Amino acid sequence: MTVKDLQPQALWGHFADLNAVPRPSKKEERVRQFMVDFGKNLGFKTEVDKIGNVIIKKPGANGLENAGAVILQSHLDMVHQKNNETVFDFDKQGIDMLVDGDWVKANGTTLGADNGIGVAAIMALLSSTDIPHPPIEAMFTIDEETGMTGAMQLDPSFYEGKTLLNLDTEDDDELSIGCAGGIDTNTSYKYATTELKREHVGYKLTIKGLMGGHSGMDIDKGRGNANKILTRILYSLRSHADLHLVEFDGGSLRNAIPREAVATIAVLKEDQKTFELEFAKIADLLKVEFKTVEGNLTILADAMDLQTTTVMENYELIKIVNALYSVPNGVFRMSADIEGLVETSSSLARVIVKDEQFITQSLQRSSVESTKDDVANSVRAAFENMGAAVVQTGDYPGWQPNPNSKILNLMADLYREKFNEEPQIKACHAGLECGILGKHLPEVDMISFGPNIRGAHSPDEKVQISSVQKFWEYLLEALTRLN
Repeated sequence: MTVKDLQPQALWGHFADLNAVPRPSKKEERVRQFMVDFGKNLGFKTEVDKIGNVIIKKPGANGLENAGAVILQSHLDMVHQKNNETVFDFDKQGIDMLVDGDWVKANGTTLGADNGIGVAAIMALLSSTDIPHPPIEAMFTIDEETGMTGAMQLDPSFYEGKTLLNLDTEDDDELSIGCAGGIDTNTSYKYATTELKREHVGYKLTIKGLMGGHSGMDIDKGRGNANKILTRILYSLRSHADLHLVEFDGGSLRNAIPREAVATIAVLKEDQKTFELEFAKIADLLKVEFKTVEGNLTILADAMDLQTTTVMENYELIKIVNALYSVPNGVFRMSADIEGLVETSSSLARVIVKDEQFITQSLQRSSVESTKDDVANSVRAAFENMGAAVVQTGDYPGWQPNPNSKILNLMADLYREKFNEEPQIKACHAGLECGILGKHLPEVDMISFGPNIRGAHSPDEKVQISSVQKFWEYLLEALTRLN
């Protein structure tokens, strides 16, 4: 069975067509043209605003022609991440999908269900001829995953609807009414190097097998951060052996928990046995610590031929490792107002040491602006203490929950009626676009929902087939009640 054979067939067919188009963040030209062609081929008014968001408008149908317009919103870009051993060119290839029981997955890469399922659902409604729905204003935003610039620079003049359904939540029993804001902290530092004077042996240190995941939604699950684990190893080993750092490459995306990290080091030959003994100790200790959450954690030290005698100065190694070790990572504070909600967090997403340049990328999130500033300043301070230049960009607001929302009451009542259970009404720790959209469209009542998606932002990403069916039926019924 292929993805296009699944039910609802229209939705899955559009998802397959969408996933055939490369759509990395900040490179949405092809998917933007794909959506423009889609809207125009249907004969609907199709426009692109100045930043590149696509707007497609369809009149109401099957008895709802005179109802008020509803804005349906999803983002076009997807996170591009793959396993190290997977050979794949995201700029040229479509996603290789497979059906595995009740789940759709990708072959060694991210799937793009975040937010492709939402996009496909809107496409299925736009292309339908027999589904009752009010007038639709389809809002397809760009660059959600790496800065939310589509939402940031949205032109509100294109929209008249007073209700917005964001189809970007990843649990089918949840109705999201709030989310965290975020800020990126990027650092750079030019480090000094020296030449090895004595005989050293090379080692490649590798951290792999971690679960990774979304640095907002999964930050409270205790998963390992490859950058922090490798830093901890270097911190421990430097006191036992004459150790020099050549390179460090960890993580890949600003909004994903790092799954893998690699470092090249040089160890004084006479310290080799001590190094290997101490490495085994720290590796075993870490595996015991993470065994419950990260059962596939792999920590390796492979001897290798050094390709260079140029290494980082020892005093620079101390500064850099200390900064990486001390920088906040993970949950910073839990919400005092909403039980179980992470209020504030930070994720050390990317670390690069190469060619005399030390670079990091991290992302801080919070539903409270003051604590977002606090954790961002904590990260800034850790790197400024070592002399690094720090630039903070992409600051975006959170979405303040409104428990008296009209669309929330409608959707909650409908959920109880259809599924005979209570929906989970939540704020989430991800960066939904609703907070930003609310600044542009202050009179619009918003809610976010979607099907079960697991492992978003990682090659383990998958979407549940039965949950997509549940989500689709729920969406269709909701549209008939938006009068």
